[in-house]
Amino acid sequence: MPQHLLIHLSQGLELQFKIRTTPLAELWVERMQARGSYPLDHPDRFYGFGSQLEERIRAEIMIQQCITTINQHAPIIERDFDWSQDSLNYLHNIFERYHGLLDQQTSEYWRTAPVQTRQALAELNLAVHRCETVLQGTQPRFVCTWFGMPKIKKLNPIQLAQYGEMQIQFGTVYLNYCEIGKTVEDLAHDNDKYIGEEAFRPFGHYSADFHVSLFNHNLNVKLPSIQQYIDQHQDFFLAHRITSVYNAIAQPLRFPVADLEYTGYPQELIQEIACQQRVLKVDIQ
Repeated sequence: MPQHLLIHLSQGLELQFKIRTTPLAELWVERMQARGSYPLDHPDRFYGFGSQLEERIRAEIMIQQCITTINQHAPIIERDFDWSQDSLNYLHNIFERYHGLLDQQTSEYWRTAPVQTRQALAELNLAVHRCETVLQGTQPRFVCTWFGMPKIKKLNPIQLAQYGEMQIQFGTVYLNYCEIGKTVEDLAHDNDKYIGEEAFRPFGHYSADFHVSLFNHNLNVKLPSIQQYIDQHQDFFLAHRITSVYNAIAQPLRFPVADLEYTGYPQELIQEIACQQRVLKVDIQ
C-alpha cells in the first residue's frame, strides 16, 4: 500500500502527507489508484486563504456568472442574488432540482441544456459553497476532486461510526463529501427551509476526492444546534429513523485518511499556500 500523498502546487510548492494505516485509508487508496483516467477537476478550489474582501469578490463573480449563463438558456432562477444564507439555500435547491442527483442527470432541463449551461449549473453548487465560506469566515482549506469519476463506493452506518471523527486537525486529509444534497449538519447550519428528499443526503458515497484542512476545530460545538434542527423537523427525520444527533448519519463527522508532514509554523505554510492556490498534480507513492 502507498505510504505518502504528494500534492504539487503552482510555483513549485510540494506538500507531503503520511497516509494512515487504517482500513478507511485503504479504501481511499483503492479509489486513488483507480482515478488515472479522470482529470483533476477545478484545481483552484482553495477557500479562506485571501482577505475577506478578496474572497467575497471572487465568490460573487463566480456565482453571478453561473446565474447569467443558466438564465440565458431558461430563466429558472427567479430571485436576484444577495448575500444571505436563504438566497444561497434557494440557489442550492435550484442546483439539486435541475442538475439531478448523484449520477442521475435525467431531468428534461438537463437533457436539453447546451454544454455551457450544464457546466454553469454544475458549477453553481461550487459557487454557492464558495459564498457560504465567505459568510462563515471559513478557515483555510482546499479540495481535490476528479471529474467524471463514478461514485460507486459507499460507507455503511457501522463504518461511519467507526471511522468518523469530531475533531478537525491542521494538515489532515479527509474524504470529501460527494453526494448532491446536504447532510443534517449542513441543513442545520444553513437553517434550510427547502428541506426535502432531494435536499437531504447523509454522507455515504466516497471517492478519491478529498479535502485538506489547515486549521483546528472541535465539531462537538455543533451538536446542540443540530439537535435543535432535528427536533424542529421531527416528522421529516423520523421518516429517516433519526431522532438524535448522536445517530451516525446525523453527526458532524469527518473521515481522515492522511496527515501533513511539516515541521514549520502553521501560519507560514498558510501564507505560502495563499500565493500558490492551484493544484498541478496529485501523487501517491
